[in-house]
Amino acid sequence: SIDINSSRKFLQRFLRDGPNRTGTTRALDCGAGIGRITKRLLLPLFKTVDMVDVTEDFLTTGGRLGWGAALHGHYKGIALRVFSPQALGGQGRGVGWMEPWDTRHLTDNHLSDFLKRCRAGLRPNGIVVIKDNMAQEGVIMDDVDSSVCRDLDVVRKIIRRAGLHLLAEERQENFPDEIYHVYTIAMR
Repeated sequence: SIDINSSRKFLQRFLRDGPNRTGTTRALDCGAGIGRITKRLLLPLFKTVDMVDVTEDFLTTGGRLGWGAALHGHYKGIALRVFSPQALGGQGRGVGWMEPWDTRHLTDNHLSDFLKRCRAGLRPNGIVVIKDNMAQEGVIMDDVDSSVCRDLDVVRKIIRRAGLHLLAEERQENFPDEIYHVYTIAMR
């Protein structure tokens, strides 16, 4: 798909071994759901992938679909606003990946705190990646599901407040202009 292919291309510039590279040992799929990103993006690139989602049934379904064998473990029933990657143990992760729905249900403070915890759970040169919808301006609240859609400047401020540095950002190509723009942002 266009979405996965662009994510892979974006991520590959940070992978492998060497100076300022993340390595390909371990990744974390934050808000993994049933594992679409784990299966199609992260497992082909990393030896081990940890999945985190607040909905245990999603993780169980992902395991039944056959990609659980390469995972270090499922961390079930944990909301990102309280999850800490260090709780999974092992060496730090090269990449922590977050897709839409993950950041949109966190307050600015919860997102900043979560990014700080992710940074602490990374290996040297590891990165956190957010791929999400961005509002054109300001913050848009969805009255139906209580999610928020932030503009790029608001997200950048949250990243800085978390003590992370922006490494790259890229707008998703080949998506209709009528929908929110989707950006992929890498930080360390």
